[in-house]
Amino acid sequence: MAFKEKMNEEMVLAAKTKNKIRLSALRMLKSGLHNREIDLKRELDEGEFLQLLSSMVKQRKDSIEQFAKGGRTDLVEKEEAELKVIEEFLPAQLSEAELDASIAEAIREAGAEGVRDMGKVMKVLMPKLTGRADGKTVGEKVKARLSA
Repeated sequence: MAFKEKMNEEMVLAAKTKNKIRLSALRMLKSGLHNREIDLKRELDEGEFLQLLSSMVKQRKDSIEQFAKGGRTDLVEKEEAELKVIEEFLPAQLSEAELDASIAEAIREAGAEGVRDMGKVMKVLMPKLTGRADGKTVGEKVKARLSA
């Protein structure tokens, strides 16, 4: 498992450099991975690891938004630092053109004709884009494309 090895190497490096925020984020990531493996009673594959990372990214973004509304800049900074660490393990994000091409392909593949078929398109699209594009953005783009 390449992602586990990389995570462990990064934890050792963070501990040696005494980077407490990074070490904390990596421990949180490892804990999430371990808990998911316990739930599934097996090791995660690469796709499932990307799904875990995507959900952690979403949680951090939601937390940042809520803390910003509450005026808690200290917590916003902590969440942003954790977000950066998590994003290091995600693959490169798709460009707008690549995302649009993937959406067009998924619409053709699903045979979608209108907004009613959005679920079919998302079912085809999201396994391919997990970790490489924000689900909310993808959903908005699919909805816009289907309603046009």
